[in-house]
Amino acid sequence: MKNHRNTIFYLVITGGFTALIYWLLSIGKGLEVHKKFLLPVVENGHWNDFIDSMSLNLHHPLAILLAQIITIIIVARFFGWVFRKIGQPSVIGEIIAGIVLGPSLLGLYFPEFSLTLFPVESLGNLQFLSQIGLILFMFVIGMELDLKVLQNRAKDAIVISHASIIFPFALGIGLAYFVYFKFAPEGVAFMPFALFMGIAMSITAFPVLARIVQERGIHKTKLGAIVITCAAADDITAWCILAAVIAIVKAGTFVSSLYIIGMAVVYVLVMLFVVKPFLKKIGELYATKDSLNKPVVAIFFLTLIISSYTTEIIGIHALFGAFMTGVIMPDITKFRNLFIEKVEDVSVILLLPLFFVFTGLRTEIGLINDPYLWKVTGFIILVAVVGKFLGSALAAKFVGQSWRDSLTIGALMNTRGLMELIVLNIGLDLKVLTPEVFTMMVIMALVTTFMTGPTLNIINYIFKTKDDVVLEEISNFKKYKILLSFGNNEKGKSLLRLANSLVKKQKDKSTVTAMHLTLSDEVHAYNLEQYEKDKFLPLIVESKMLNQEITTLFKATVDIESNIAEVANNGEYDLLLVGLGKSIFEGSLLGKVLGFTTRIINPDRLIDKFTGKEGLFENSPFDERTRQIISKTKTPLGILIDKDLQQVNQVIIPIFSPEDTFLIDYAQRLIYNNDSQIMILDVNGNINTNFVLKSAIDSLKEKYPKNITFMDTKIIKKDFLAKLDLMIISVESWKVLLDKYSIWLRRVPSVLIFKH
Repeated sequence: MKNHRNTIFYLVITGGFTALIYWLLSIGKGLEVHKKFLLPVVENGHWNDFIDSMSLNLHHPLAILLAQIITIIIVARFFGWVFRKIGQPSVIGEIIAGIVLGPSLLGLYFPEFSLTLFPVESLGNLQFLSQIGLILFMFVIGMELDLKVLQNRAKDAIVISHASIIFPFALGIGLAYFVYFKFAPEGVAFMPFALFMGIAMSITAFPVLARIVQERGIHKTKLGAIVITCAAADDITAWCILAAVIAIVKAGTFVSSLYIIGMAVVYVLVMLFVVKPFLKKIGELYATKDSLNKPVVAIFFLTLIISSYTTEIIGIHALFGAFMTGVIMPDITKFRNLFIEKVEDVSVILLLPLFFVFTGLRTEIGLINDPYLWKVTGFIILVAVVGKFLGSALAAKFVGQSWRDSLTIGALMNTRGLMELIVLNIGLDLKVLTPEVFTMMVIMALVTTFMTGPTLNIINYIFKTKDDVVLEEISNFKKYKILLSFGNNEKGKSLLRLANSLVKKQKDKSTVTAMHLTLSDEVHAYNLEQYEKDKFLPLIVESKMLNQEITTLFKATVDIESNIAEVANNGEYDLLLVGLGKSIFEGSLLGKVLGFTTRIINPDRLIDKFTGKEGLFENSPFDERTRQIISKTKTPLGILIDKDLQQVNQVIIPIFSPEDTFLIDYAQRLIYNNDSQIMILDVNGNINTNFVLKSAIDSLKEKYPKNITFMDTKIIKKDFLAKLDLMIISVESWKVLLDKYSIWLRRVPSVLIFKH
């Protein structure tokens, strides 16, 4: 009755007030008698008027801006993904995306579409929004700098860093002398033009360099520490010089700029000795809390905006203020992490690509339409590489580094990336650089960033270098070596328990290495050591409980699957253990095992289609990540489907074919080291018909009669499987099990799938 009463009330209220609205609108028409009719008259028909209205909506500034953002994010993410796949920083792909959407490609071949998507009058909105993104990004860059590193390792790093600035700076000014007459804008004096050419030659992209150092796994070495410190010192010095250069350009003369530089010095002192202690007190008050309340967040963002506003008014650019605010943030890892998480996704994913495209819209490759201009571009690249690469390398050699390390430092310091584009855009905004010079310098930024990876590969090839950790592992080649690669802690602990069961009584003849790889853009240089410590702490605690010694290996990378295989192959491990990820097959049998049924479209699968690799994994029972590891790994591989594996006492091994004979070796290891009870399930009657398989099992039965039991397939119909700890099975047999024995999956325990 209550439901009916509510329905009646709803109908009376809505019906009554609808009637009242209709009556008011009807009598209101009488008021139009003495008024002019303001609504547009229908002349072309209702449909045409609707189309005209839609056209007006599409050309509204907000609609255009939203369309631009959608296009930019999609194209930037696609090109970033492509370049990550070929081993390059994603920032290069995003810069290329900007050039593709600009007049160099889209504007050249689809001019009408380009003008519709990027009309000239809309570029102001795009520029201001991209500047907001840059302010947030520079705030993050400032927070990523670890000033303690500078204090601890400043001696050699400052020498290398400043040499890597002054040498290319001088060469840049020398280059300006030769190109000033022909390429400098009208009305621009030689000094500002030369100073901008110098600073553009001497900048280093700290974020890109830090990512490459992490991806190469050298961040824990002495070389990695020096490079990171050099880049940090380079960043601070270069931005201070840039602020001075901007002051000189805006003031007109060096003497006039002294007033601006003086105000900038006062600003820096206030930030260091007034604002920094204030922010530190707030940070200490909230350091123990899991989240920050809105008033506290507002204080820090207000500080950021006021700082950026102050430096813009002084005349040294808002970006310097944002960078300075990041540098003076409270030196508390947890606190900085909270702010980076709040800011980074918005700035890097949403707003920063706008800057790349805005730069691309200003970059007209078509302006370099003459062999002479390309020759000048090549000369600019040569001067940039010689200045930065050789300047850094020779300084590193002078302070006592080896030739291999010196050249590595030079190659890394030659990385320019996004920071170079920021400098160039400032120069173009100040009308110190012409569009032609701007385009040439953008090409130089792309080339010098792109060449970093290949140059490091060549250096490593010449000096025959390998990762120190891998070398240490190879030196133990006589031992039985297990490498386990984990993503999350719980899966890592299960893999460690499994590894321990295989070597428990042979610890003097075996080693266990736990490896964690992370995507390079998910970890920051300043808190790298803390991140590594947090990731491995649960495994170290578990290893002490198991009394199992482990070696830890941590790397940041752009391609996790390839790096897992590379470490396993180069380290000559006897067994690689990994956990199985989610299934990509909607409604698949494997999905029923793990409880995942969502379909994921993975670009790697599309690449496999075009390269012909898809057939290798047709109807694959594995997720994309595991497929890649299987295809690239040459060592024996164990894939664990973890159902909270706590112990490995009760183990079942189904034998589907004679090729499963190699599983008996692992059964023997488990019996010897862990005293496991092994149940052999002869699914197709192969034991009695195959001599090799029968001999292997008979030998095991003879050695350990109390640990071997033969089972019948009838047990599968009961809940027997659910009571076990582990099933061991080969890759091929696992496929057969999924196809023909899916009833097992409802009761199956944790499963270890071996690829021999």
